[in-house]
Order: sequence, then structure tokens, then C-alpha cells
Amino acid sequence: MFFMREALAEARIAAGYGEIPIGAVVEKNGLIIGRGRNQTESAKDPTAHAEIEAIKAACKTLGGWRLSECNMYVTTEPCAMCAGALLLARVEKVYIGALNPKGGACVSLRQLLSDSRLNHCVAIDVGLLQDECETLMKEFFSELRKTKR
Repeated sequence: MFFMREALAEARIAAGYGEIPIGAVVEKNGLIIGRGRNQTESAKDPTAHAEIEAIKAACKTLGGWRLSECNMYVTTEPCAMCAGALLLARVEKVYIGALNPKGGACVSLRQLLSDSRLNHCVAIDVGLLQDECETLMKEFFSELRKTKR
């Protein structure tokens, strides 16, 4: 729960900057070694997703690109780009708060992390603090629709 709460804190920071509120943390041996939040709008970068930012920070902390024995906690199911990054980084397990039926590539639309044809698979656990993660997204988009009227 602690690590997903930290991911939620990152998501709330993203929302405060007008970003889609997704947050992620990478954990190894009970310590957070990387944090990330969506920054696509502020960075003007389509790859600045929470998962990518957390992976980059974790790699910097460890001094290498392999995140074996690491787990990611992310508030919303990763897209195809982020699922690919999780595979390439060799993350051991991803804990997902809320599913993403319109863009999720781990469970919803695709199952990239469990595709046995690949040379690595990432274990998946869905639903950790699901209600909080879903509520954060729903409230963000509800407010966004109100301001665009």
C-alpha cells in the first residue's frame, strides 16, 4: 500500500500541473529508487509518461538499465509504450491501481507483459488502491470538461 500511495502522490502533483494524473514509483528491496509522473504537456514530450520517468530515475539511481528485482507501482494501467519500457528494463512485477480500457496494454487492450513469445515477462497485480486511483482520474477529467465549456 505504501508504494501505491507514493505513486498516487506523484499523480496528484501531475494533476496540479494540469497533466493527466498518473504517477509511478520503482521499488527495489523496500526502497523507492525512482519516481515519475506524467509530464507530457509541460515537457512538450509525448514520451514523458509517469512510467518512463520512473524507469529513467531508477536506472540513474542504480547506474544501469536493468531493473531486475525491481517492482513498479503505477496508478493507471500502462500504455503500449510504457509496457514495452517495462519489458526492456526487465522489471520483475508491476502493480496497477486502475485499468485503462481505452489504452491499457497490460490487461485491457493488449497483454504485452505476459506474452510468452517475448524474452521476458513482467508479473502483474491489478487493483491496488483501485478506488482511489479511479476517483483521481474521474475527478480530473470531470474538472477538465467543466473548464473547457
